[in-house]
Amino acid sequence: MTKTDQDPDTGAEHMPKMKTHRGMAKRIKVTGTGRLKRGTYVKKAVKLKRRRGRQLDVDPTNASTVRKQLGI
Repeated sequence: MTKTDQDPDTGAEHMPKMKTHRGMAKRIKVTGTGRLKRGTYVKKAVKLKRRRGRQLDVDPTNASTVRKQLGI
């Protein structure tokens, strides 16, 4: 259940802002066309990055969940 705040002047209810899941934001990148890419090995060894290869698209079954967590 989400708590709402009421404006004392108008009595209107305001929902809190959605926050970006910071762990997900560090792992997933959004391309210019809106596709989601995973596999940014920023803190990994060069040898490991070479073996793992290029960035891959996020699986379509997980894409909607990832988009919600990123606030897209």
